[in-house]
Amino acid sequence: MTAISFEFFPPKTDEQREQLERSVQKLKARSPEYVSVTFGAGGSTLSYTPETVRHLRQEHGLDVAPHLSCVGGTRAEIANLLQLYRALGCKRLVALRGDMPSGMAAFGDFRYANELVEFIRAETGDWFHIEVGAYPETHPQADDAFVDLANLKRKFAAGANGAITQYFFNADAYFRFRDDARRLGITQPIVPGIMPIGNFSQLKRFSDLCGAEIPRWISKRMLAYGDDAESVRSFGVEIVANLCRQLVAGGVDALHFYTLNRAKTTLAVIDAIG
Repeated sequence: MTAISFEFFPPKTDEQREQLERSVQKLKARSPEYVSVTFGAGGSTLSYTPETVRHLRQEHGLDVAPHLSCVGGTRAEIANLLQLYRALGCKRLVALRGDMPSGMAAFGDFRYANELVEFIRAETGDWFHIEVGAYPETHPQADDAFVDLANLKRKFAAGANGAITQYFFNADAYFRFRDDARRLGITQPIVPGIMPIGNFSQLKRFSDLCGAEIPRWISKRMLAYGDDAESVRSFGVEIVANLCRQLVAGGVDALHFYTLNRAKTTLAVIDAIG
């Protein structure tokens, strides 16, 4: 049985809250192992993640893994969040370096994810199961693939329990990365992050920012469909479901879906996997 989990982002408007609510109602019926909630860095947006975590815990009874980020968070702020999440009964966290929002000049008190993991362990011991980020196609700011793997090993040495990857569309990239990590002595689970394809122009924008490669043949097919949204969605489901099948056949026992707070495409992929 392949475990599944879902990522949500914290809504900021009533319309976004309604959208998330509709999606959660549909997705929680698939019995996710847990759901994660991304981190709103910078000023007032710090509050959106805890609000969403509380809602998903108390109103939906979900096991929720809040994201914590090095960006924009002081030691005191993150310590307070750790206390809050512990009080809410959260047992999981996702600890990331995070990307610098426009307009911010510097990181908070932590510069790298391994420092954040060390702080969480120092503050809370073994209370939390900590996931970190991993990059099968290499972090866009890493000097090279081996430096990137060394960074991942540092996060595990600091106390991380597992990793969730950036999304990708090439199964071989994941398998190569996983095998390289094992050769480096990393034994913890590395769970593939899966991005269902709903809106191709949005996906291309995300991919340009995060360094995830969209194979040329997929891009060309998507461009050929133009404004035919149903063909884009159908082809996207086929591509991502086939990727998931390859991963499961290769020994993967858990998949983490980036839902973008929408259920339709994620559910279509899960149904297509069977």
